[in-house]
Amino acid sequence: MDIAIDTSLQTPETDRPIALQTYELSKTYRTGFWLNQKVSSLKKVTLTVYEGETFGLLGQNGAGKTTLLKALLGIVRPTAGRATLLGQPLSDRSVKQTIGYLPENPYFYDYLTGWEILEFTAGLFRLPRSHTRKRIPELLDLVGLAQSDAKKKPLRRYSKGMLQRIGMAQALINDPELVFLDEPMSGLDPLGRYQMRETIQSLKQQGKTIFFNSHVLSDVEKICDRVALLAQGELIAIGSMQELLGVAEQYRVVVKGGNPDLLRSRVPDVEFQDGFWVGHLIGEPQDFMASVRLMNAQLVSIHLARPSLEEFFVNQLRQHSLERS
Repeated sequence: MDIAIDTSLQTPETDRPIALQTYELSKTYRTGFWLNQKVSSLKKVTLTVYEGETFGLLGQNGAGKTTLLKALLGIVRPTAGRATLLGQPLSDRSVKQTIGYLPENPYFYDYLTGWEILEFTAGLFRLPRSHTRKRIPELLDLVGLAQSDAKKKPLRRYSKGMLQRIGMAQALINDPELVFLDEPMSGLDPLGRYQMRETIQSLKQQGKTIFFNSHVLSDVEKICDRVALLAQGELIAIGSMQELLGVAEQYRVVVKGGNPDLLRSRVPDVEFQDGFWVGHLIGEPQDFMASVRLMNAQLVSIHLARPSLEEFFVNQLRQHSLERS
């Protein structure tokens, strides 16, 4: 599937306000004993993220996801290209006051408590103490730490999930307009991932713009408005789930029991799997549901069928690899 990529920094496809934009952003590192070897981590990456959008950046390890994020944050300097954050160039230091950042492996002072690290971060932003005392309980509640003794516990006694949550809280201490999250689901158990998704959804409801890297594709598919796919530093696909995966035109049905010959009249590709008949429906689902009982069968499930984000991800990487070979 060919995905059109907007390469214009001046003429976006929509009138929506732009939160983040890059134009042919590139980063090359020098390696080797004499620094005479070059490795391109980013190759002319052009993308646009609109205000209020939840945007996911996907790619294998080493694809350039973290490099792009660090370039946007000013942690590393791009080799070529340009970008803007909230309408300002990357060199504008004032824009840092309006963004938040959660690194993949946040490092905190082990002997500080959860409350103290948030106070420390607030001090870096020079937030008034009166505002900080009100803001910290709100954030602890948002990330699910308000009801525990976590705010009084030293960070060295935090679990991985608790560190991710307090890291999210510090990223939001300044009430940022644009939030960068680097692998926010990394190392979390299913409950921790669910809580992180809920936090991101809450930020989205507040109108925040969220830009995050992830390789947990199921979570990305649930919460992102649009996604981009990086492969070996190149942007190879960008769009909404509907644009990338297409519109589902068939229904996948799972049926228990019944006459397979009658089922095949409506579900031609029906197969017997683990005690159930599974296939793709032809015709209207309402008519099929009404006729299931006449077939002496029980409808277990029916839902729209389209490729998953994981399938799209794998196919795009394979195609890109073949084109490069």
